[in-house]
Amino acid sequence: MPVDTVISGGTLVTSTDMFDASLAIDGGKIVAVGTDESMPDADEVVDASGMLVMPGIIDPHVHIEDHFSVDTYETGTGAAALGGVTTYIDFAWQAWVGELSNYEEEGTLMEGIEEKKEKGKKAIIDYSVHGALTRQDPAVLDELEDAVEAGVTSFKMFTAYEIGLDNGFMNTVLQRIAELDAVGVFHTEDPDVCDELTAQFQEEGKGDPTWYPQSRPDYAEAMAAEDAVRMATEAGAKYYGIHTSCRKSADVLEQFQVDGSLVRGETCTHYLALDDSIYGELGNQAMIAPPIRKPDDNEAMFEHLQKGTLGVVSTDHCGYKLEGKNVDNWWESTFGANGLQASLPVVHDEAVNNRGFSYPFLVRVMSTYPAQTFGLTEKGSLDPGSDADIVLFDPNETYTIKAEDNASAADFSIYEGKEVTGRVKQTYVRGECVAKDGEVVGSPGHGEFVVRDIPDWSV
Repeated sequence: MPVDTVISGGTLVTSTDMFDASLAIDGGKIVAVGTDESMPDADEVVDASGMLVMPGIIDPHVHIEDHFSVDTYETGTGAAALGGVTTYIDFAWQAWVGELSNYEEEGTLMEGIEEKKEKGKKAIIDYSVHGALTRQDPAVLDELEDAVEAGVTSFKMFTAYEIGLDNGFMNTVLQRIAELDAVGVFHTEDPDVCDELTAQFQEEGKGDPTWYPQSRPDYAEAMAAEDAVRMATEAGAKYYGIHTSCRKSADVLEQFQVDGSLVRGETCTHYLALDDSIYGELGNQAMIAPPIRKPDDNEAMFEHLQKGTLGVVSTDHCGYKLEGKNVDNWWESTFGANGLQASLPVVHDEAVNNRGFSYPFLVRVMSTYPAQTFGLTEKGSLDPGSDADIVLFDPNETYTIKAEDNASAADFSIYEGKEVTGRVKQTYVRGECVAKDGEVVGSPGHGEFVVRDIPDWSV
Protein backbone atom coordinates (compact mmCIF):
# COMPACT_ATOMS: atom_id res chain seq x y z
CA MET A 1 0.00 0.00 0.00
CA PRO A 2 1.22 3.55 -0.69
CA VAL A 3 2.14 5.90 2.14
CA ASP A 4 0.27 9.13 2.61
CA THR A 5 2.91 11.64 1.46
CA VAL A 6 6.44 11.87 0.12
CA ILE A 7 8.27 15.20 0.31
CA SER A 8 10.82 15.08 -2.47
CA GLY A 9 13.73 17.12 -3.72
CA GLY A 10 14.40 19.35 -0.72
CA THR A 11 17.36 19.88 1.58
CA LEU A 12 16.70 18.33 4.99
CA VAL A 13 17.97 20.25 8.00
CA THR A 14 18.48 18.52 11.34
CA SER A 15 20.01 19.79 14.56
CA THR A 16 23.44 18.63 13.37
CA ASP A 17 23.44 18.37 9.58
CA MET A 18 22.07 19.35 6.16
CA PHE A 19 21.67 16.94 3.24
CA ASP A 20 19.62 16.46 0.12
CA ALA A 21 17.02 13.75 0.69
CA SER A 22 13.35 12.88 0.56
CA LEU A 23 11.11 11.74 3.39
CA ALA A 24 7.95 9.69 3.60
CA ILE A 25 4.96 10.29 5.88
CA ASP A 26 2.31 7.80 6.85
CA GLY A 27 -0.24 7.83 9.63
CA GLY A 28 1.05 11.16 10.93
CA LYS A 29 4.60 9.86 11.39
CA ILE A 30 7.84 10.14 9.44
CA VAL A 31 8.43 6.59 8.21
CA ALA A 32 11.46 6.92 5.93
CA VAL A 33 14.29 9.27 5.00
CA GLY A 34 16.49 8.59 2.01
CA THR A 35 17.02 9.02 -1.70
CA ASP A 36 14.08 9.76 -3.94
CA GLU A 37 14.50 6.34 -5.54
CA SER A 38 14.21 4.61 -2.16
CA MET A 39 10.89 6.25 -1.27
CA PRO A 40 7.72 4.15 -1.30
CA ASP A 41 4.78 4.96 -3.53
CA ALA A 42 2.63 7.75 -2.10
CA ASP A 43 -0.85 9.16 -2.44
CA GLU A 44 0.72 12.61 -2.71
CA VAL A 45 4.20 13.70 -3.74
CA VAL A 46 5.22 17.21 -2.68
CA ASP A 47 7.99 18.87 -4.68
CA ALA A 48 10.28 20.69 -2.23
CA SER A 49 12.92 21.66 -4.78
CA GLY A 50 14.84 24.74 -3.70
CA MET A 51 13.42 24.58 -0.19
CA LEU A 52 14.67 23.59 3.23
CA VAL A 53 12.77 20.78 4.93
CA MET A 54 12.96 21.32 8.69
CA PRO A 55 11.28 19.89 11.77
CA GLY A 56 8.39 22.06 12.87
CA ILE A 57 9.14 25.01 15.11
CA ILE A 58 8.34 24.47 18.80
CA ASP A 59 7.57 27.59 20.80
CA PRO A 60 7.56 26.89 24.55
CA HIS A 61 6.42 30.36 25.61
CA VAL A 62 3.06 31.51 24.27
CA HIS A 63 -0.02 33.24 25.71
CA ILE A 64 -3.33 32.29 24.07
CA GLU A 65 -6.99 32.91 24.98
CA ASP A 66 -6.62 34.28 28.47
CA HIS A 67 -6.16 37.56 30.36
CA PHE A 68 -2.80 38.13 28.60
CA SER A 69 -4.04 37.65 25.02
CA VAL A 70 -7.03 38.43 22.81
CA ASP A 71 -6.18 35.47 20.59
CA THR A 72 -8.42 32.44 20.60
CA TYR A 73 -6.93 29.02 20.09
CA GLU A 74 -8.13 29.24 16.49
CA THR A 75 -6.52 32.62 15.70
CA GLY A 76 -3.38 31.92 17.72
CA THR A 77 -2.75 28.52 16.19
CA GLY A 78 -3.51 29.91 12.74
CA ALA A 79 -0.76 32.49 13.21
CA ALA A 80 1.53 29.74 14.47
CA ALA A 81 0.86 27.55 11.43
CA LEU A 82 1.72 30.40 9.06
CA GLY A 83 4.96 30.88 10.99
CA GLY A 84 6.02 27.24 10.76
CA VAL A 85 5.19 26.57 14.42
CA THR A 86 3.77 23.08 14.82
CA THR A 87 3.65 22.84 18.63
CA TYR A 88 3.58 25.46 21.34
CA ILE A 89 3.34 25.50 25.11
CA ASP A 90 0.78 27.86 26.58
CA PHE A 91 -0.06 28.52 30.25
CA ALA A 92 -2.72 26.92 32.43
CA TRP A 93 -3.51 29.30 35.25
CA GLN A 94 -4.26 28.68 38.87
CA ALA A 95 -7.19 31.12 38.95
CA TRP A 96 -6.75 34.21 41.10
CA VAL A 97 -8.72 37.39 41.72
CA GLY A 98 -7.02 40.71 40.95
CA GLU A 99 -6.65 43.61 38.56
CA LEU A 100 -4.84 41.49 35.97
CA SER A 101 -7.26 38.58 36.24
CA ASN A 102 -10.43 37.79 34.34
CA TYR A 103 -11.45 35.23 36.95
CA GLU A 104 -14.26 35.97 39.40
CA GLU A 105 -13.09 33.47 41.99
CA GLU A 106 -10.02 31.46 42.87
CA GLY A 107 -9.51 28.04 41.37
CA THR A 108 -7.11 25.11 41.38
CA LEU A 109 -4.21 24.38 39.09
CA MET A 110 -5.86 21.22 37.74
CA GLU A 111 -8.98 23.23 36.92
CA GLY A 112 -6.77 25.61 34.96
CA ILE A 113 -5.26 22.72 33.00
CA GLU A 114 -8.69 21.36 32.12
CA GLU A 115 -9.85 24.86 31.12
CA LYS A 116 -7.03 25.24 28.61
CA LYS A 117 -7.55 21.72 27.23
CA GLU A 118 -11.19 22.60 26.62
CA LYS A 119 -10.24 25.80 24.79
CA GLY A 120 -7.65 23.83 22.83
CA LYS A 121 -10.34 21.78 21.09
CA LYS A 122 -10.25 24.47 18.37
CA ALA A 123 -6.47 24.31 17.92
CA ILE A 124 -5.06 23.87 14.43
CA ILE A 125 -1.60 22.80 15.65
CA ASP A 126 -0.52 20.70 18.63
CA TYR A 127 -0.14 22.32 22.04
CA SER A 128 0.74 21.75 25.66
CA VAL A 129 0.68 23.91 28.78
CA HIS A 130 2.89 24.93 31.66
CA GLY A 131 1.13 25.02 35.01
CA ALA A 132 1.18 28.64 36.24
CA LEU A 133 1.24 29.22 40.00
CA THR A 134 -0.34 32.54 40.95
CA ARG A 135 -0.97 32.31 44.70
CA GLN A 136 0.98 31.33 47.79
CA ASP A 137 -1.43 28.52 48.56
CA PRO A 138 0.24 25.42 50.05
CA ALA A 139 -2.58 23.31 48.62
CA VAL A 140 -1.02 23.64 45.17
CA LEU A 141 1.89 21.48 46.33
CA ASP A 142 -0.49 18.53 46.44
CA GLU A 143 -1.58 19.22 42.85
CA LEU A 144 1.86 19.14 41.26
CA GLU A 145 2.04 15.35 41.10
CA ASP A 146 -1.44 15.17 39.56
CA ALA A 147 -0.35 17.69 36.94
CA VAL A 148 2.76 15.69 36.10
CA GLU A 149 0.66 12.55 35.72
CA ALA A 150 -1.58 14.53 33.33
CA GLY A 151 1.43 15.35 31.15
CA VAL A 152 2.11 18.85 32.49
CA THR A 153 5.72 18.55 33.59
CA SER A 154 6.73 22.22 34.01
CA PHE A 155 5.52 24.95 36.34
CA LYS A 156 5.83 28.69 35.94
CA MET A 157 6.38 31.15 38.77
CA PHE A 158 6.53 34.94 38.68
CA THR A 159 8.62 37.14 40.92
CA ALA A 160 6.70 40.27 39.87
CA TYR A 161 3.15 41.64 39.45
CA GLU A 162 0.19 40.74 41.66
CA ILE A 163 0.88 37.07 40.96
CA GLY A 164 4.47 37.31 42.14
CA LEU A 165 5.53 34.75 44.73
CA ASP A 166 7.98 35.42 47.52
CA ASN A 167 11.26 33.54 47.76
CA GLY A 168 10.16 31.44 50.72
CA PHE A 169 7.19 29.97 48.87
CA MET A 170 9.13 29.50 45.63
CA ASN A 171 11.82 27.69 47.58
CA THR A 172 9.23 25.26 48.93
CA VAL A 173 7.74 24.72 45.46
CA LEU A 174 11.19 24.06 44.02
CA GLN A 175 11.85 21.35 46.58
CA ARG A 176 8.64 19.60 45.49
CA ILE A 177 9.49 20.09 41.80
CA ALA A 178 12.87 18.48 42.45
CA GLU A 179 11.17 15.46 44.01
CA LEU A 180 9.00 15.09 40.90
CA ASP A 181 11.94 15.72 38.52
CA ALA A 182 9.81 18.37 36.83
CA VAL A 183 10.90 21.80 35.54
CA GLY A 184 10.61 25.18 37.27
CA VAL A 185 9.99 28.01 34.79
CA PHE A 186 10.70 31.53 36.04
CA HIS A 187 9.79 35.09 35.10
CA THR A 188 12.44 37.03 37.01
CA GLU A 189 12.29 40.76 37.71
CA ASP A 190 12.81 42.25 41.16
CA PRO A 191 9.42 43.77 42.01
CA ASP A 192 10.68 46.27 44.59
CA VAL A 193 13.09 47.88 42.15
CA CYS A 194 10.58 47.93 39.28
CA ASP A 195 7.68 49.17 41.39
CA GLU A 196 9.73 51.95 43.00
CA LEU A 197 11.04 53.21 39.66
CA THR A 198 7.58 53.06 38.12
CA ALA A 199 6.14 55.09 41.00
CA GLN A 200 8.97 57.62 40.63
CA PHE A 201 8.36 58.04 36.90
CA GLN A 202 4.63 58.38 37.47
CA GLU A 203 5.23 61.14 40.01
CA GLU A 204 7.60 62.89 37.59
CA GLY A 205 5.16 62.59 34.69
CA LYS A 206 7.53 60.53 32.56
CA GLY A 207 4.79 58.79 30.62
CA ASP A 208 6.53 58.76 27.25
CA PRO A 209 7.30 55.13 26.30
CA THR A 210 10.99 55.92 25.89
CA TRP A 211 11.13 55.98 29.70
CA TYR A 212 9.64 52.52 30.04
CA PRO A 213 12.87 50.42 29.73
CA GLN A 214 14.42 52.42 32.55
CA SER A 215 11.56 51.42 34.86
CA ARG A 216 12.49 47.73 34.57
CA PRO A 217 16.30 47.82 34.41
CA ASP A 218 18.54 44.94 33.43
CA TYR A 219 19.95 44.59 36.93
CA ALA A 220 16.44 44.02 38.33
CA GLU A 221 16.08 41.06 36.00
CA ALA A 222 19.51 39.74 36.99
CA MET A 223 18.85 40.17 40.72
CA ALA A 224 15.68 38.08 40.66
CA ALA A 225 17.25 35.50 38.36
CA GLU A 226 20.15 35.00 40.76
CA ASP A 227 17.80 34.38 43.69
CA ALA A 228 15.61 31.95 41.76
CA VAL A 229 18.37 29.95 40.11
CA ARG A 230 20.28 29.69 43.38
CA MET A 231 17.21 28.27 45.12
CA ALA A 232 16.66 25.80 42.28
CA THR A 233 20.28 24.71 42.41
CA GLU A 234 20.15 24.18 46.16
CA ALA A 235 16.97 22.13 45.77
CA GLY A 236 18.41 20.09 42.90
CA ALA A 237 15.57 21.20 40.64
CA LYS A 238 15.60 21.85 36.92
CA TYR A 239 15.56 25.61 36.30
CA TYR A 240 14.41 27.28 33.07
CA GLY A 241 14.70 31.05 32.77
CA ILE A 242 12.18 32.45 30.31
CA HIS A 243 12.53 35.56 28.14
CA THR A 244 16.14 36.36 29.08
CA SER A 245 16.63 39.85 27.71
CA CYS A 246 20.04 41.13 28.76
CA ARG A 247 23.69 40.34 29.25
CA LYS A 248 23.49 40.66 33.04
CA SER A 249 20.83 37.97 33.50
CA ALA A 250 22.37 35.60 30.92
CA ASP A 251 25.68 35.92 32.76
CA VAL A 252 23.91 34.85 35.96
CA LEU A 253 22.61 31.68 34.32
CA GLU A 254 26.05 30.90 32.94
CA GLN A 255 27.57 31.12 36.43
CA PHE A 256 25.23 28.39 37.67
CA GLN A 257 25.67 26.02 34.73
CA VAL A 258 28.38 24.03 36.46
CA ASP A 259 27.59 20.70 34.82
CA GLY A 260 25.03 21.83 32.26
CA SER A 261 22.32 19.51 33.53
CA LEU A 262 20.06 21.64 35.73
CA VAL A 263 20.05 25.24 34.46
CA ARG A 264 18.69 26.27 31.08
CA GLY A 265 17.24 29.41 29.57
CA GLU A 266 15.66 31.06 26.58
CA THR A 267 15.61 34.39 24.89
CA CYS A 268 12.95 35.73 22.55
CA THR A 269 12.85 36.82 18.93
CA HIS A 270 12.44 40.51 19.84
CA TYR A 271 15.53 40.46 22.07
CA LEU A 272 17.54 39.28 19.08
CA ALA A 273 16.11 41.58 16.42
CA LEU A 274 15.13 44.84 18.15
CA ASP A 275 16.74 47.32 20.53
CA ASP A 276 15.30 50.01 22.76
CA SER A 277 15.19 52.57 19.95
CA ILE A 278 11.92 50.82 19.07
CA TYR A 279 10.19 52.72 21.88
CA GLY A 280 10.87 55.99 20.09
CA GLU A 281 9.60 54.51 16.83
CA LEU A 282 6.57 52.44 17.83
CA GLY A 283 5.87 53.70 21.32
CA ASN A 284 3.62 51.51 23.44
CA GLN A 285 3.28 48.86 20.74
CA ALA A 286 6.65 47.57 21.93
CA MET A 287 5.64 47.40 25.60
CA ILE A 288 7.00 44.00 26.62
CA ALA A 289 8.27 42.80 29.99
CA PRO A 290 11.18 42.54 30.42
CA PRO A 291 11.77 45.49 28.08
CA ILE A 292 13.60 45.37 24.78
CA ARG A 293 17.15 46.35 25.70
CA LYS A 294 20.32 47.91 24.29
CA PRO A 295 22.21 46.80 21.14
CA ASP A 296 24.87 45.22 23.36
CA ASP A 297 22.18 43.02 24.84
CA ASN A 298 21.23 41.84 21.34
CA GLU A 299 24.86 40.81 20.91
CA ALA A 300 24.87 39.12 24.31
CA MET A 301 21.84 37.00 23.40
CA PHE A 302 23.60 35.67 20.31
CA GLU A 303 26.82 35.11 22.27
CA HIS A 304 25.01 33.09 24.93
CA LEU A 305 23.04 31.11 22.34
CA GLN A 306 26.30 30.23 20.65
CA LYS A 307 27.90 29.19 23.95
CA GLY A 308 24.83 27.23 25.00
CA THR A 309 23.98 29.27 28.08
CA LEU A 310 20.68 29.88 26.34
CA GLY A 311 19.30 26.99 24.32
CA VAL A 312 15.93 28.17 23.05
CA VAL A 313 14.37 31.06 21.12
CA SER A 314 10.68 31.65 21.89
CA THR A 315 8.20 34.43 21.13
CA ASP A 316 6.34 35.20 24.39
CA HIS A 317 3.45 35.79 21.99
CA CYS A 318 0.66 37.93 23.46
CA GLY A 319 -2.10 38.98 21.09
CA TYR A 320 -3.22 42.52 21.89
CA LYS A 321 -4.99 45.23 19.92
CA LEU A 322 -3.93 48.83 19.39
CA GLU A 323 -6.83 50.10 21.47
CA GLY A 324 -5.02 48.73 24.53
CA LYS A 325 -1.73 50.25 23.43
CA ASN A 326 -2.76 53.75 22.35
CA VAL A 327 -2.91 55.35 25.79
CA ASP A 328 -1.44 58.52 27.24
CA ASN A 329 1.13 56.98 29.60
CA TRP A 330 3.17 53.81 29.12
CA TRP A 331 2.13 52.39 32.49
CA GLU A 332 -1.51 52.35 31.29
CA SER A 333 -0.64 50.20 28.27
CA THR A 334 -1.10 46.46 27.89
CA PHE A 335 2.16 44.50 28.12
CA GLY A 336 3.05 42.18 25.25
CA ALA A 337 3.07 41.75 21.48
CA ASN A 338 2.29 39.04 18.96
CA GLY A 339 5.15 37.18 17.28
CA LEU A 340 4.21 33.61 16.31
CA GLN A 341 3.74 34.32 12.62
CA ALA A 342 6.95 36.29 12.12
CA SER A 343 9.39 34.57 14.46
CA LEU A 344 11.04 32.02 12.15
CA PRO A 345 11.59 34.48 9.26
CA VAL A 346 12.91 37.15 11.64
CA VAL A 347 15.29 34.83 13.50
CA HIS A 348 16.43 33.30 10.21
CA ASP A 349 17.20 36.76 8.84
CA GLU A 350 19.01 37.92 11.98
CA ALA A 351 20.92 34.72 12.75
CA VAL A 352 21.63 33.11 9.39
CA ASN A 353 21.55 35.94 6.88
CA ASN A 354 23.05 38.72 8.99
CA ARG A 355 25.37 36.81 11.35
CA GLY A 356 26.29 33.62 9.53
CA PHE A 357 24.82 31.12 11.96
CA SER A 358 24.08 27.71 10.46
CA TYR A 359 20.74 26.17 9.61
CA PRO A 360 21.32 23.35 12.10
CA PHE A 361 21.73 26.09 14.74
CA LEU A 362 18.33 27.45 13.72
CA VAL A 363 16.75 23.99 14.08
CA ARG A 364 18.46 23.41 17.44
CA VAL A 365 17.26 26.58 19.14
CA MET A 366 13.78 26.69 17.60
CA SER A 367 12.85 23.01 17.45
CA THR A 368 15.13 20.28 18.80
CA TYR A 369 16.19 21.90 22.08
CA PRO A 370 12.67 23.11 22.99
CA ALA A 371 11.38 19.56 22.42
CA GLN A 372 14.15 17.96 24.48
CA THR A 373 13.93 20.57 27.25
CA PHE A 374 10.21 20.07 27.82
CA GLY A 375 9.67 16.36 27.24
CA LEU A 376 8.15 16.50 23.75
CA THR A 377 9.75 13.20 22.86
CA GLU A 378 8.08 12.74 19.46
CA LYS A 379 8.70 16.30 18.28
CA GLY A 380 11.65 18.35 17.03
CA SER A 381 13.22 15.75 14.75
CA LEU A 382 13.11 14.37 11.21
CA ASP A 383 14.02 10.88 12.40
CA PRO A 384 11.72 8.02 11.33
CA GLY A 385 9.19 7.42 14.10
CA SER A 386 8.88 11.12 14.94
CA ASP A 387 5.67 13.04 14.43
CA ALA A 388 5.50 14.38 10.88
CA ASP A 389 5.70 18.02 12.00
CA ILE A 390 7.51 19.63 9.10
CA VAL A 391 8.19 23.07 7.66
CA LEU A 392 9.02 23.75 4.02
CA PHE A 393 11.03 26.97 4.08
CA ASP A 394 12.24 29.03 1.12
CA PRO A 395 15.50 30.62 2.30
CA ASN A 396 15.66 33.01 -0.66
CA GLU A 397 12.24 34.62 -0.84
CA THR A 398 12.21 38.24 0.36
CA TYR A 399 9.08 39.93 1.67
CA THR A 400 7.95 42.70 4.01
CA ILE A 401 6.16 41.92 7.28
CA LYS A 402 2.79 43.68 7.50
CA ALA A 403 0.22 43.61 10.26
CA GLU A 404 -2.55 43.39 7.67
CA ASP A 405 -1.37 39.80 7.05
CA ASN A 406 -1.86 38.77 10.70
CA ALA A 407 -3.83 35.61 11.34
CA SER A 408 -3.61 36.57 15.01
CA ALA A 409 -6.39 38.75 16.38
CA ALA A 410 -3.68 41.36 17.03
CA ASP A 411 -3.90 44.33 14.67
CA PHE A 412 -0.27 45.44 14.77
CA SER A 413 3.23 43.99 14.52
CA ILE A 414 6.41 45.21 16.17
CA TYR A 415 8.13 44.01 12.98
CA GLU A 416 5.91 46.15 10.76
CA GLY A 417 7.76 47.13 7.58
CA LYS A 418 10.74 44.88 8.28
CA GLU A 419 12.04 43.24 5.11
CA VAL A 420 13.18 39.68 5.65
CA THR A 421 14.64 37.02 3.41
CA GLY A 422 13.29 33.54 4.12
CA ARG A 423 9.64 32.50 4.12
CA VAL A 424 7.50 29.62 5.34
CA LYS A 425 5.85 27.95 2.35
CA GLN A 426 4.11 24.95 3.92
CA THR A 427 3.57 23.66 7.44
CA TYR A 428 2.61 20.08 8.33
CA VAL A 429 1.32 18.89 11.71
CA ARG A 430 1.34 15.12 12.06
CA GLY A 431 1.33 14.81 8.30
CA GLU A 432 -1.52 17.20 7.57
CA CYS A 433 -0.79 20.45 5.73
CA VAL A 434 -2.12 23.25 7.93
CA ALA A 435 -0.62 26.27 6.14
CA LYS A 436 0.32 26.74 2.49
CA ASP A 437 1.55 29.79 0.58
CA GLY A 438 0.47 32.27 3.22
CA GLU A 439 -2.96 30.76 3.84
CA VAL A 440 -4.21 28.74 6.79
CA VAL A 441 -5.58 25.50 5.35
CA GLY A 442 -5.74 23.37 8.49
CA SER A 443 -8.96 22.65 10.32
CA PRO A 444 -9.66 23.83 13.87
CA GLY A 445 -9.61 20.71 15.98
CA HIS A 446 -6.72 19.04 14.18
CA GLY A 447 -4.37 20.15 16.93
CA GLU A 448 -4.04 17.86 19.92
CA PHE A 449 -3.01 18.31 23.52
CA VAL A 450 0.44 16.75 23.90
CA VAL A 451 1.04 14.75 27.06
CA ARG A 452 4.65 15.55 27.91
CA ASP A 453 7.17 13.23 29.53
CA ILE A 454 9.53 14.13 32.36
CA PRO A 455 12.43 15.58 30.35
CA ASP A 456 15.91 14.10 30.58
CA TRP A 457 18.31 17.02 30.93
CA SER A 458 21.39 14.83 31.16
CA VAL A 459 21.34 14.51 27.35
